[in-house]
Amino acid sequence: MKKFSDAAEKLRGQEMFQILAKAQELERTGKKILHFELGDPDFSTPSNIVEATFNSLRKGETHYSSSQGLFELRTVVANAMESGVRGFRPDLNQILVTPGANIQLFYAIACTTNPGEEVIVPEPGFASYYSIMEFLGVIPVKVPILEKNGFRLNAQDVEKAITDKTRMIIINSPSNPTGSVMKEEEIREIYKVAEKKDIWLLSDEVYRRITYYDDNTGFFSPSVIDKCKERTIIVNGFSKSYAMTGWRLGVVIAPEELVKKMNLLLETTSSCVSPFIQRAGIEALSGDQEAVNKMVKEYKHRRDIIVEGLNSLPGISCLKPSGAFYVFPNINKTGMTSKEFADFMLVEAGVAVAPGSIFGEHGEGYVRMAYANSIENINEAIIKMNDALKKRGL
Repeated sequence: MKKFSDAAEKLRGQEMFQILAKAQELERTGKKILHFELGDPDFSTPSNIVEATFNSLRKGETHYSSSQGLFELRTVVANAMESGVRGFRPDLNQILVTPGANIQLFYAIACTTNPGEEVIVPEPGFASYYSIMEFLGVIPVKVPILEKNGFRLNAQDVEKAITDKTRMIIINSPSNPTGSVMKEEEIREIYKVAEKKDIWLLSDEVYRRITYYDDNTGFFSPSVIDKCKERTIIVNGFSKSYAMTGWRLGVVIAPEELVKKMNLLLETTSSCVSPFIQRAGIEALSGDQEAVNKMVKEYKHRRDIIVEGLNSLPGISCLKPSGAFYVFPNINKTGMTSKEFADFMLVEAGVAVAPGSIFGEHGEGYVRMAYANSIENINEAIIKMNDALKKRGL
């Protein structure tokens, strides 16, 4: 067989989809599986967003658009930034519309960091961080986020990890996989470190809208400090907040010169985002937000139920997260590794979860469960997990 490139040999994708495939194999044999492995909202995209897309298609908006994104969408994004919790208005040339948010990580790292240079990442963290860096030949320097600190990144730990090869720090709040939300003072301290060392600060804010505070005052973005003009890069998208995972629509906000480079890379890899998809984004941001508010309220209710349920199980303890739709329970007292626990629950309980180890070595001893699922299924999963653990003698 012909050889692949060295970079291709390093690709590992997202293991959550591999867990899904295994679960689906069991389903084809007739076994019922309750799915908590993937972070895909179980809500439908709000109808007003869908209708805006239909209208765009009927008007014939099926051709190329500006590679940077429709002027109208970038304007609506700037409006939302100004009126929202961040409270500043970026220039339109600081905004780039992308096919989803995941690709923004690739664009940002590829345009700022050379092979052999380093990027600081939280661990456990989003699996794509590591996969993208390994493909690009960039070295991920993993800084532990620990349960005893509420799974929040510590500025002193970050500064200790910086070398003369460090080009970027990544923060993720609310966090995937832990659901933690960093405090304003913690983010400000990390910004000071980035400023002191004159390096980029990428803030992954995909779950910004899903935070469990009555007025969202618990969320803070480092973009407030420099308005994305010096070093802050905001990664964001529509997938989670608007139940639009299949639409593949994201918006990155960054210093203008970096956006120019990222735009050239987008032109090279995907040309542009479909205009009718961008019309959906315009409606999502400027239309009625009631559906989003209802989703967040429901996620909070589900969070409370799943945390209480997990803490009732033998050998399991679980912190209550402040954002996203993930819990990250500690399973050390079960005597199983993360992978053993995930395999055990899939086969014996019919509950699909993601082992914490796929999010980095400091995720060992934990599993991630996405409660983007009904309360009925959450309650059933807790009963089945309890039965399986008791049969194991716990």
